[in-house]
Amino acid sequence: MHEIGKMIKTKPSDNRATPKWIKEIFEDWFDPCPLNPKPEIDGLGLEWKDKTFLNPPYSCPSKWIYKAIEESKKGKRIVLLIRFDPTTKYFKALIENNAHIFYCGERLEFINPEEPKNYKSPFPSILVILNEISRKSEINNNELTHKQKD
Repeated sequence: MHEIGKMIKTKPSDNRATPKWIKEIFEDWFDPCPLNPKPEIDGLGLEWKDKTFLNPPYSCPSKWIYKAIEESKKGKRIVLLIRFDPTTKYFKALIENNAHIFYCGERLEFINPEEPKNYKSPFPSILVILNEISRKSEINNNELTHKQKD
């Protein structure tokens, strides 16, 4: 079980911002894991909102994914941007909890706030939707299949 208030340790490589086109889709959604190299608030210890989007640290996504599953069981709509790795236990847990998976189509380019150039991910990413959001009209499939600009 997660301890409330316990500080989250991340790697420097986790300090990458969500691509702008994805952030714009979810601009009014709660983000318990905003870009912050020195987090002062533990998003895992917070009560998440009814509409939550997060791009968890890729070095340690499992605790965020399991929290997202639990929050979705409370009727909340949760969207995660994570690495596509179907060999993990958390991926199996997502499938078992009826997650909807949207493959981003290519390796995403993340914004690196500390350097002048962006960071192209070495692996593919997916958007994972938990709860009934995929049946609602709040997210348009055209937005989810948007191609990044070069």
